[in-house]
Amino acid sequence: MTPLELFKSQIGKTLDQTPSAAGNWLAGTLMEIEVGQIKVSYTVSDRMCNPAKILHGGVASLMMDDVIGMANFVAESEFLMTSINLNVDFLSSARIGEQLFVSAKLVRSGSNLNHWEAVITKDSGKVVAKASSNMIKTHVKIKDLGF
Repeated sequence: MTPLELFKSQIGKTLDQTPSAAGNWLAGTLMEIEVGQIKVSYTVSDRMCNPAKILHGGVASLMMDDVIGMANFVAESEFLMTSINLNVDFLSSARIGEQLFVSAKLVRSGSNLNHWEAVITKDSGKVVAKASSNMIKTHVKIKDLGF
């Protein structure tokens, strides 16, 4: 089974059994995935909030970084890639119980570097945060991970 087939089999399911322990803690639901794009939904819990009871910036960053990582995993690279940066803009707040959607899109795919953009939105379409990230090729082959 290819990485894309594996992830497609998880559409509509809670992502709490992945290789990413941090992503498992977020427990998002995979909504869409194709080569170069992904969409995952999350419900803001009290554990995800800062003392003001709004989504913590670090958790918002984690959501986008994890979603980008999942999408990059199925981006048809022979090698595993890892983040070398994550530039985040926080644009509005999210509160406990709100459903958020994190979408990521591959902007540029290169032989050693992939550039991604991600956005967190609410049901209303209001943007909570956006990010860009570069992923760099490692020496770990995806097939050596069992895929």
